[in-house]
Amino acid sequence: MTDKETRMENTPQTPPPASQPAARWRDLLVLLSGAGLIIAFDQYTKALVVKHIPFLGTWLPPELADLQPYFRIVHWHNSGAAFGLFQDGNLVFTILAIVASAFIIAFFPSIEKHEWGLRTAMVFQLGGAVGNLIDRLRFGYVIDYISIGDFPVFNVADASISVGVAILLLDVLLTEWRERKVNAGQTESHTRPSEEFDS
Repeated sequence: MTDKETRMENTPQTPPPASQPAARWRDLLVLLSGAGLIIAFDQYTKALVVKHIPFLGTWLPPELADLQPYFRIVHWHNSGAAFGLFQDGNLVFTILAIVASAFIIAFFPSIEKHEWGLRTAMVFQLGGAVGNLIDRLRFGYVIDYISIGDFPVFNVADASISVGVAILLLDVLLTEWRERKVNAGQTESHTRPSEEFDS
């Protein structure tokens, strides 16, 4: 046996990295599990509204009657986008929801593990998109029921989409802040030696 072969035999072998298909399925499981919880809660609350509140009806427990002008549960049909925008566009928004959901599912496994903000935002976005997509495919409209003051009526899926957008924006701002901080530190480390030399 040659010295080269001996060294290769004695060198500890590192375990092979996890296969890409296995890692991809794990990522999809995380995405679909998180989004699935949001979808299940969204559909459950909508089913309760449809069952117990007539269309255009309003409900609040008697002990919360004083909140009626500011908060109430209603039964409303929305053929537009989130928060009642762009009415009578159900077909367009159905197609957009399908495209957006497919993009998120395809894109999610490529997101690095440390990018938790983007990953979390995608979970909320998918949950909200599919939650309302189910309504559009079943009824031709979305069931909204949360009414706060004069704000447009919305549902859990709408709130999930909004939370996803907020997390995404916050993640972008934090990333930019970290990059500026690192760049400022590097600039300071480069300028300090020249200042000492000049003195």
